[in-house]
Parts: sequence; structure tokens; C-alpha cells
Amino acid sequence: MTSVKSRLTRATMLAGALELVDDEGLDALSMRKLGQKLGKDPMALYRYAKNREALLDGLTEIIWDQLVIPPVDEWQDQLRATAHDFRNLVLRHPNVVPLLVTRPLSTPLGLRPPGALRPIEQLLALLMKAGFDSRGALHVYRAYYGFLFGHIINELEEFVVDADEDEEVLRLGLQRLAKKDFPQLRTLAPLLADYDGKAELDQGMDILLQGLEISLNQTL
Repeated sequence: MTSVKSRLTRATMLAGALELVDDEGLDALSMRKLGQKLGKDPMALYRYAKNREALLDGLTEIIWDQLVIPPVDEWQDQLRATAHDFRNLVLRHPNVVPLLVTRPLSTPLGLRPPGALRPIEQLLALLMKAGFDSRGALHVYRAYYGFLFGHIINELEEFVVDADEDEEVLRLGLQRLAKKDFPQLRTLAPLLADYDGKAELDQGMDILLQGLEISLNQTL
């Protein structure tokens, strides 16, 4: 927990905001409630964030700033390791996922906090060093993050929505679906009940990396 006696800085304010979101969700975040959590006058927070929107930008920054692209030799290994780091990071802070997905829609690229831009810069540099040109690196970046966000949203759905559904419960539920409309879904109970997010991520990365290697080889 953030100490109520700690000196207020932007870092302590954002750490408290992240704790609040982790515990109660994004809707709970307000200057008033954050001030109560930190033991500070809410008006003091405006020195470090002019409004709630600035707080949201700060949260995206400190989350992205924790994502590290590891210094391994092969670019494919770097992308795979970064994908697992991203998954682990997001699973520690699942309530922040909607913010990571939607915040870019309301904040132009050039106006985002530097910490939120650093992973993009590092990834583009990694891809161009691997041999992709600027257009190819941008395309890969978009495909890569699109895959990661799609995967984590699916995994959180399994974790949050279906956490207590064993194979029998799933089977009974799926068997209620009309056979003529959902023939495939009716047979998937064993697979859905045996979901392994880490393994699913690796399988998806296998497919993505194979396609990227083909694309890169065609340009060399």
C-alpha cells in the first residue's frame, strides 16, 4: 500500500492511482478518491496532473515504462520474450487493459507521454535493425501489438468470465446451443476448459513470427 505519510511526487501519485485502479477499477479513479488514498488534499494532486485525463495518461506511461525489450541476439526471440513480458505485466494489472486499448484513440501519437512511446521506438529500432524498412517495421509493429492485445483480451475473458467453469459446466452450457447454428462450439468444452494462456501466446507467436520471417526474406 502507498504510505499516507510519503511525500507527494508525481511518481507517488501515479503509484497510488495504479493501486486504486488495481483494487477498484478505472471507474473508481478520481482526484478526490486518490487524495483520500494518499492522505493528501485532492487540490495538491493538480500540481502533478491537471485533470483526470492527465492521470490516465500517466497510468499508461508507467505501465508501458515497465515493458522491457530484452537484449537477446535474435529479433524473433526478442519479440517472443517481449510478448511474454507484456502478458505478465498486464495480468498483474488487468483493470488497466481497457485504458491501454482505448487511450491511444483519444491521444495523438505525438502528444503521448514519453514513457508510453519508448517501447514503440525500441520495437521499431529492433525491426529495422533486423532488416525491415520503415514501412515494413511500422506494419510489423501494428500487427504485433494487434496480436498481443487480442490475445490478452481473450485470456482475460477466460480468466475473469469463465474462471469457475470446468469442463462439465461448459459442456452443459454449450449443449444448450442449437446444433444447426453452433456445431463447432458445442464440441469445444474440453479445449475451453483446458485453456493455457502462456501456451496459447506461444502458439500465436509461432504463426506470427513465421509470417514475418517470410515477409522479411522476400524483401532481402
